[in-house]
Amino acid sequence: MDVSEYKGPIIVTVIYCLVYYGFLLNIMRTRISCHKKYQREGKKFDRYFGQDRNMLAADRIQLNMLEQMPIFLVLLWLQAVFVSTEGATMLGGIYTGSRAAYPFLIGGRMGKDIPMRILISTMIGYGVIFWFMFNLVMKVV
Repeated sequence: MDVSEYKGPIIVTVIYCLVYYGFLLNIMRTRISCHKKYQREGKKFDRYFGQDRNMLAADRIQLNMLEQMPIFLVLLWLQAVFVSTEGATMLGGIYTGSRAAYPFLIGGRMGKDIPMRILISTMIGYGVIFWFMFNLVMKVV
């Protein structure tokens, strides 16, 4: 097996993981910021039941990526191995870019109303996932 053949999907996978860890760091940064803010106000910060809008946004950003991670990575690598490394790299890069844009689309605060602009990231993601599935099915049919 020549690993250089899979250079693109490897890079996409590493960048995807770095974006995920960036989202985890964002949760930590937001939690610390909220804790300090609530402390200054003389309030107790409740991480899980407090409904702080900044914390809700940070959690949603990370959890949305985590929800999609297994299916994306499995399909990325199935695409790379059985269909096309170039296609997997290109579409995997688009998918990763759309995930990285998610925090900017959702905004720093979240409430009961979820901004419709996050559908940009969501639809791109689903499009890539379904394209991977379609290509794989067509390969075996």
